[in-house]
Amino acid sequence: MDISTDIKPVSYLKSKATDLLKQINETRRPVIITQNGKPRAVLQDAESFEKMKKAIGILKILSLAEEEIKNGKSIPNNVAMEKIQ
Repeated sequence: MDISTDIKPVSYLKSKATDLLKQINETRRPVIITQNGKPRAVLQDAESFEKMKKAIGILKILSLAEEEIKNGKSIPNNVAMEKIQ
């Protein structure tokens, strides 16, 4: 995999948007768009974007749970199971 194919200047996006969308949807790899040689945006297919959003949501929930455990705001598993039943 050659990462240089995943970095394009904004002028390429302007002139070859259809080709770029085809590349992104075929490879499922995001493309970094540069402006004046600096990375300015990331273009990604919609399905991968949705999967990434869901993964980030799950990670946020795990992070909050870890914080609650660390702060003593958890209960033992057997107590939780009794409350469910």
